[in-house]
Amino acid sequence: FQRSSKMRLGIAFATTVAVAVAPRRVSADGNSISSKLQVHIPQTLNMPGGYDHREALFGVPPYGGSLQQNLYYADSDLCDPAVDTRKGYPIRSKDNDGNMQPWPSPYILMVDRGGCTFVQKVRNAQRSGAAGVIIADNTCLCSAGDSCHSDPGTDCETREPIMADDGSGADISIPSFLMFKQDADPIKAEVMSNHPVRIEMAWSLPSPDDRVEYDFWSTPTDLVSKDFQKQFKDAAQALGDRAYFTPHMYIYDGIKSGCQGPDGENQCYNLCTNNGRYCATDPDNDLDKGISGADVVEESLRRTCIWHEYGKENGVGSEWWDYVNEFMFRCDNEDYFASKECVNDCLAHAKIDKAVVKKCMQDSGGTAEDNPNEILENELAAKDAAGVVILPATFVNGAAIRGALEFAVIFKAICSGYVAGSEPDICTKCASCPNEHSCVMNGSCHGAAAQGSVSNSVFLSSLVGLSLFFSCVGFIQWRRSQNQVREQVKGILAEYMPIDKQNQNDDLALTEEDAEFS
Repeated sequence: FQRSSKMRLGIAFATTVAVAVAPRRVSADGNSISSKLQVHIPQTLNMPGGYDHREALFGVPPYGGSLQQNLYYADSDLCDPAVDTRKGYPIRSKDNDGNMQPWPSPYILMVDRGGCTFVQKVRNAQRSGAAGVIIADNTCLCSAGDSCHSDPGTDCETREPIMADDGSGADISIPSFLMFKQDADPIKAEVMSNHPVRIEMAWSLPSPDDRVEYDFWSTPTDLVSKDFQKQFKDAAQALGDRAYFTPHMYIYDGIKSGCQGPDGENQCYNLCTNNGRYCATDPDNDLDKGISGADVVEESLRRTCIWHEYGKENGVGSEWWDYVNEFMFRCDNEDYFASKECVNDCLAHAKIDKAVVKKCMQDSGGTAEDNPNEILENELAAKDAAGVVILPATFVNGAAIRGALEFAVIFKAICSGYVAGSEPDICTKCASCPNEHSCVMNGSCHGAAAQGSVSNSVFLSSLVGLSLFFSCVGFIQWRRSQNQVREQVKGILAEYMPIDKQNQNDDLALTEEDAEFS
């Protein structure tokens, strides 16, 4: 390969596998529903169990809550940032200038699919004041059969669309669903007939029992999840056996991506292991030096083996967390990422037997030979089953958690996943604490009392200090007033002393005169 060819291959490979992931479905099973879409008005459009839909992989849904508002159809794909809120359906009354009234807030807005990314549509709707967005699909799924009617000249889609983040969706705060064409068309027709439609978007975390299961998807080179991985060990240990944690490493299926040629040769250079079977993108986009995709796959296998040997039994995996943090501290750069010495040093500091991990990696199939690796095959199957598209990703009881990967977000989501009344003590103490991480580490929420108040010792110390301060100020003021009184008395005395002396002199003079004329 030439250098430019390698770079093009790496980019093409990343593009190919990024679109090969199946979307996560919203199950109809009562124990796994994470969101619901229902029409309440008119009753004729009410669907038992709710409408089938797909959640966006961006935005922040209010887990445990719902959004029920009137629906307005924008009659637009909403790709233009200058949203005209005075058009669309149902028709509203006109203002004094003869213009139709804008959509009255709060409202849920239905927009047409196509023309731009899902993120652009939802962002424009959010800026226009929408509380939620329903994107009406404009193409039938082939699996819908005769229940869906495509526009003339439009072929059906063989695969479900994915409401993925285009990379700029961090500013989206409202939720959005994709509604399939066969369901969206009747609702759209009802709104365009100027009839009111009231729709509900609801979210919940499945609560199957008194133990929550949470899964974390990442890669050894992921930058976004570093802070989370540094902090969340405290929560994993505090939750103990009341929660079961499973880390997953995101790799690509090299065979499906065409990295293993017809003759069995690895066609993706150093992006893959096992002769093109398991691959990862090059983190530094340089196939000639630095960290390779094969290095990432090998480290992914190592971390999964650490979990299998040290965390799978108890669901906490303290050693796994320790190793990951040691690796981020010591080996997370191109000079040491693939260094056996650095890896062994991390294993030693995490108190992990390197021989046990090495045996696990070899027994599962290794990374050198052209043969399947059982652990990596399981990770590929788990990735497809979960529908992981954007990294990092977290699931609680099978429901994808949206929003920032932060300690507080994931901890609250886990605590929300318990059956009501079965929450562990750490959730009762810390889930509503202003500083959840500090609460988990200390075992109590100092912030809850400290937010707007102070502890008794601080209060008493402050009270004593203020008392001494005001006592000193009072004493100084008293001394000053005493000095002022003395000065005034002295001034008065100074005024009258000359008069007294003059009077004495006058008395003496009269006496002498009287003596002379007597």
